[in-house]
Amino acid sequence: MSNTILKLARLHGRPEVFHSIQGEGKSMGVPSVFVRTSLCNLHCIWCDTDYTWNWIGTRFPHVHDARPGYQKFDKKTWIAECRVDEVAALVSAYPCQNVILTGGEPMLQQPALIALMQHLRRISPTYRFEVETNGTLAPTPDFDRETDQYNVSPKLENSNNPRKLREKPAVYRHFAQNPKANFKFVVAEKNDLDEVLELTDRYAIAPEKIWLMPEGSTRQVLARRRRRLVEICKTYGFRYTDRLHVQIWGSKKGV
Repeated sequence: MSNTILKLARLHGRPEVFHSIQGEGKSMGVPSVFVRTSLCNLHCIWCDTDYTWNWIGTRFPHVHDARPGYQKFDKKTWIAECRVDEVAALVSAYPCQNVILTGGEPMLQQPALIALMQHLRRISPTYRFEVETNGTLAPTPDFDRETDQYNVSPKLENSNNPRKLREKPAVYRHFAQNPKANFKFVVAEKNDLDEVLELTDRYAIAPEKIWLMPEGSTRQVLARRRRRLVEICKTYGFRYTDRLHVQIWGSKKGV
């Protein structure tokens, strides 16, 4: 399985594997190695990793479209095809065993990621794996067996994805009942909260499994939205998460 190919995002000319701290959600602040996969089955208008899907020729709008000089991405240039053993070598070079499989949408590549997790656990059985997902794809039994934690981030109407693409009832129900899963919702406006409450009620998601995060890619925007969101979490018994990496590094990638 070491010859299995993973499609990773390419950043600064290299596969995007880096050592940092988790900036969001249940594990915020935990030192982690990030493996960013390429490709996504959604196209969020505010996505801050649009180099994983916003290819030349796609019709999907993005908030950066109005930015002077902004261009969609050349798929060949921005995807790094790597063997599983090559990715494992990059990960194991860091003195950290909490690994976050992120994207894009990593669950589009479940067989290859199973091979990666198994390869790393042969190096050390103490590796731990978190998967960041948009909640539209259910894990296979083999994938679920290898995964320690799911950070599920369902997309709301503010993402500009049609509901039939972003909301998959059977998958939401699976994660709502999966003890490994927690949910993170990105909230900007009041109607976002209304949508969160509808979803949590419809799929019986327990409040202690829910994190609310302010939408924003700058410290100023996060500061403006933070206080109101904390009060909402107090009211409903949700957890609050900031975007710690934005507070520390701004909108810089690969940190």
